[in-house]
Amino acid sequence: MRKTVRMALRTPTNLSLPTDLVAELDELAGPRNRSAFVEEAIRARIRRERFRRAIEETAGAWDAAEHPEFRTPEDTAAWVRARRAELTDPGPEGA
Repeated sequence: MRKTVRMALRTPTNLSLPTDLVAELDELAGPRNRSAFVEEAIRARIRRERFRRAIEETAGAWDAAEHPEFRTPEDTAAWVRARRAELTDPGPEGA
């Protein structure tokens, strides 16, 4: 059985970095693993940035006044208990 592995297309990129940063990079990743280390760091930063933007774009979407059932931690816990009871209550057919 043949296994197909898909590799993302790679684009050579030239980055200029401070000498001390490259020294730290080589110390941690090794000079032959720079690309993988930098790729992982960039992907992590992109995830954080997308998350931050999503939070900013949706800020204010929730109006607490419309959801008094979540006003306090106790109210929230009571709401969760009620929803769980709905899921486990067999109803009149199960009685």
